[in-house]
Amino acid sequence: MLHKGKNSSGQAGLTSEVLVFKTNLDTKREVEAVRCTLDQYSSIMEWSIDIEDVDNVLRVVTLGDVLEEEIIQILAIHGFYCEELLD
Repeated sequence: MLHKGKNSSGQAGLTSEVLVFKTNLDTKREVEAVRCTLDQYSSIMEWSIDIEDVDNVLRVVTLGDVLEEEIIQILAIHGFYCEELLD
């Protein structure tokens, strides 16, 4: 099941970057625990978590000024595991 946050309204024409992470978020309740924090970042245009994927993939579309470490730290503060998935 894919859970989404934020829409990229008003961001047309800006260069975006997609960050992809493996997490241990595997329930709707856990996704809700990080939703408010991720939604507060104005540089995050859109994000989604696929809790049916074996890696519980978090996909974050940013304006290019959010570091991977910031996303990892956000989830860690909430008590969740997060590591960047490389190509």
